[in-house]
Amino acid sequence: MVGSGGREHALAWMLAQSEACDELHAAPGNPGIAEIGHCHPVRAEDGEGLLAFCGEHEIDLVVVGPEAPLVAGVADQLRHAGVPVFGPGAAAARIEGSKTFAKEVMAAAGVPTAERLAVARPPCVVKVDGLAAGKGVFVCRTQAELDEGLRSASALGGQLLIEELLEGEELSLLAICDGQSAIPLAPAQDFKRLEDGDRGPNTGGMGSYSPVPRVGPSEVEELLDAVHRPVLRELSRRGTPFVGVLYAGLMLTDAGTRVLEFNCRFGDPETQSILPRLDADLLPVLEAAAAGDLRGDEIATGDRAAVTVVLVGADPLDRGDRGTPIDGVEDAKASGALVFHAGTAERSGRLLTNGRRILNVTGVGVDVGAARAAAYEAVGRISFAGMHYRTDIAANAEARVG
Repeated sequence: MVGSGGREHALAWMLAQSEACDELHAAPGNPGIAEIGHCHPVRAEDGEGLLAFCGEHEIDLVVVGPEAPLVAGVADQLRHAGVPVFGPGAAAARIEGSKTFAKEVMAAAGVPTAERLAVARPPCVVKVDGLAAGKGVFVCRTQAELDEGLRSASALGGQLLIEELLEGEELSLLAICDGQSAIPLAPAQDFKRLEDGDRGPNTGGMGSYSPVPRVGPSEVEELLDAVHRPVLRELSRRGTPFVGVLYAGLMLTDAGTRVLEFNCRFGDPETQSILPRLDADLLPVLEAAAAGDLRGDEIATGDRAAVTVVLVGADPLDRGDRGTPIDGVEDAKASGALVFHAGTAERSGRLLTNGRRILNVTGVGVDVGAARAAAYEAVGRISFAGMHYRTDIAANAEARVG
């Protein structure tokens, strides 16, 4: 397992349960992953180091979690050396690494997306073309927001895109792909803004939930036919088949579904809400996709719901929080919740903050309301100085279901 965040902890937790998993190793991992596997001081972007590690430990499958090493070509290095990898090569990972490239692919594939604008005037959306850790999108409804959005986006560097502002409900739909075919995971919805009521700046994600009301199997199949499969065909036609998770960020508008963005990896924090709902062994599916031979048309998902609340520390948008003691994690787990480590470190047996997003707390229940109650009950047992979280994750979904 390559990576060190909450998504990687959730994946490690899921994969370690597989009967096919003899040993689980993580590079570099985190204190949560260390409880279920072996962590090693190899950076996620260190292709040579990962390759040497795989040879030394006779690794049968590498799952790359974060986008940065995928865009940098780590999967190519491993795959060219004969190591099975679940994750796209650099050419296919450009679907996330360059929004301009993604627009070109969608245009060629006939996939509906937000219209690109020649002039920046409100309302519109300003996007940074390259990777920006979830902080490169600025929704601008007023001239003041546009001025600030352009300043903030320019400070991140690189080319900027101006798009029409789409209105509707957002949806995250992830699919396991083997280069040709796609099997969907359960739909999820995430919450990017820092504050309640979808206010404040975009973050890497403040929470998620699954299932999403009114998005059932038939709707998912329609979305795959309209979005994922045409993109897979276009990437294959270009000689860059996509092997890994193709994540479509969608907007369900009155005029139909539009693609907001593509990601080339498991969503974070959507994964933390999707995986606890699975009734299937995920490891053989990832192994088959990595081998280019994905069979079957579904990954069994249970009727239960899951809600994930992200806990951040001081300065969650910039340098993050490091070295602050964390209390209550074991107590939260004792309540029945899952606690995934996103930005933590352990020193002398003490759990400390070590990043922007610190912990992901996932509640599971018979419906969204029960899962939400379980998540927030567990959140109440955790504390550290400067801890912040949204109090409205999945609140609207609970109201609609109720």
